Amino acid sequence: MTSALAGHMVAMARNNAWSNHRLLSACEALTPEEFAAPRVGFFPSLRATFNHILWVDQYYIDAVAGLDALRRYSEPDPDFADARSMREAQVASDRRLIELCERQTDESLARDCVLPRPNRKPPPTRTDFVLAHLFQHQIHHRGQAHAMLSSTHVKPPQLDEFFLAGEEGLRREELRALGLPLR
Repeated sequence: MTSALAGHMVAMARNNAWSNHRLLSACEALTPEEFAAPRVGFFPSLRATFNHILWVDQYYIDAVAGLDALRRYSEPDPDFADARSMREAQVASDRRLIELCERQTDESLARDCVLPRPNRKPPPTRTDFVLAHLFQHQIHHRGQAHAMLSSTHVKPPQLDEFFLAGEEGLRREELRALGLPLR
């Protein structure tokens, strides 16, 4: 039986996948030039924002999975130049995150997880805190991308009805396209 916390992590990972799919699908109406155009935000463009989200996802997923997350610092940063290729890469990362969360238990969520950094030894933190931060990070930057998209000719999609059972019909086809179960 899945614990409430492990179940919540799976639900958040599925929400991330759906939200990323929905937002990046809307961005596909932009040309590569519009996707990379300067915009106001923490990062200077939609392209830079989404590439940052993907890099951090890959780093945190590797760390939680016990893989060599530090290698991400020595590899080139992802740089997908258009929304479609970005969405495809993000879908693959989101699937990894869902699978990772589906394997979690109360015991694994309470274990230490080290987020390695070059040239310094960070203190360990708990796996559930790392995953919670990853979800917060995604929401933070997706919100900025959502605001950036509003400065284009593309209407930003609604992203906040995922958890409401009465609004499942609004996301049914997208969940099927992503291979995610309906409630």
